[in-house]
Amino acid sequence: MKYPTSFLLAAVAFTALAGLPVAAEQADRDKPMNAEADALRYDDLKQTSVFTGNVVITKGSTIIRGERVDVQQDPEGYQQATVIAAPGKLAFYRKKRDLVDEFIEGEAERIDYDSRADVVKFIRRAVLRRYKGATLADETTGSQINYDNTTDVFTVDGGAQNRSASNPTGRVRAMLSPRDAASGAAAPAPGPMPSLRPSSTLGTDNK
Repeated sequence: MKYPTSFLLAAVAFTALAGLPVAAEQADRDKPMNAEADALRYDDLKQTSVFTGNVVITKGSTIIRGERVDVQQDPEGYQQATVIAAPGKLAFYRKKRDLVDEFIEGEAERIDYDSRADVVKFIRRAVLRRYKGATLADETTGSQINYDNTTDVFTVDGGAQNRSASNPTGRVRAMLSPRDAASGAAAPAPGPMPSLRPSSTLGTDNK
């Protein structure tokens, strides 16, 4: 698809922003941003960018997809971004976790990203997944999921917006896999097994 000159100039200005989102793998912060859309409206005075029409944004390992992406930058260079899905579809967000072969992937009707707090919010029909390589490890669904990139902590809300034919109550649902020992602190080496001697009494300390 070919874009008018005004679109290309606006796209160049947009990529000069500090980045959306910053909360990807550390190496992503230094990667250039690439954006594709059917249209873009960029306001240099207000520091706002509005992408519309099959929007795809990539920055290193980070991928964002939606029907519309609104970005506003504050005077300190932080961005507030809102990703809106097309009717009947879900917006998409994916990033690689730092220092491990794991990816965080989320979908919702709306995704809000706050680069100052480094928090992603998945709103309405929200799904959050963690992949170990290409293998699904965790999956959580709710009406809203808030994910903190700095702490890897997330909260999930249920409710009416999470109701479906398979989940009429709208309760939160989660599938969480145990962590591998290699991903946490190293387990202490087992010591020698104590020798056991039989006892003919219970609850008595024989001397």
